[in-house]
Amino acid sequence: MNAVEVYLLGRKLMKIAEAAFAADPAHGRGLPTSVRMVLVDISMHPESSIGEITTRTGFPQSHVSASVTRLRDEGVLKTSIDPGDGRRTLVRLAPGFSERVTRRSAIPVDKALAAEIPGANAERVAQTIEALEVAADLVIPRALRRTRPTSTPAAEVG
Repeated sequence: MNAVEVYLLGRKLMKIAEAAFAADPAHGRGLPTSVRMVLVDISMHPESSIGEITTRTGFPQSHVSASVTRLRDEGVLKTSIDPGDGRRTLVRLAPGFSERVTRRSAIPVDKALAAEIPGANAERVAQTIEALEVAADLVIPRALRRTRPTSTPAAEVG
């Protein structure tokens, strides 16, 4: 596998996840992808400054600041002034946010994944999910993988 293939796979997996979010009625007011990406960056890099988030995500600073404000106002993030540099705002997940996500966001990807696999059947989808779980266990920080994804009954997938 080469860098282009990893990049294309990552983009495809993001689109599959977005389709799963969109199909879930509890996520009717879901976040725009760009705001979700800011949130993901913060979850992977707690106590980051707005500038650091801007650098990692590639989004304009105004977008990162607006996203942080929105997520803070919704109780998802906490901000504080950097004690070492009073001009910087540090951002982290709000206490209890991961538990909130666990309770309401265990959205299965089976159907969205099946739509992308030519000739998909329940067994092939299950094999693909297993492979994705192995990869996720290797590359995603454990703190972000507190729950296993739920699955759609096999009869509903194929």
